[in-house]
Amino acid sequence: MSTVVFIDPYGERQTVEATLGQSVMEAAVNHDVPGVVGQCGGSLACASCHVYVQQPWSAQVGGPSEMEDDMLDGALAERRAESRLSCQLTMGPELDGLTVEVAPEQL
Repeated sequence: MSTVVFIDPYGERQTVEATLGQSVMEAAVNHDVPGVVGQCGGSLACASCHVYVQQPWSAQVGGPSEMEDDMLDGALAERRAESRLSCQLTMGPELDGLTVEVAPEQL
């Protein structure tokens, strides 16, 4: 098990446990994290799990794939350099403690 810290747009933190190999979106949905919808179930067909990866985790998770990059262009909330779709972030032991801010608006 690893943990993921979600920060809502008002600064409230929620720490949840994630299974190794699980996506950050799945961990959020399983723990009813407000603002992470995951409407497409992780098939990279929507942008309803948009998050901003906090430092120092941005470098560790890397950038989006080309397809994710295209989906982020259509995200409802402001796109930032640290924007990622949480369905594309897979939990591994190296991401224990990963901290993300939930985008204020989702599709």
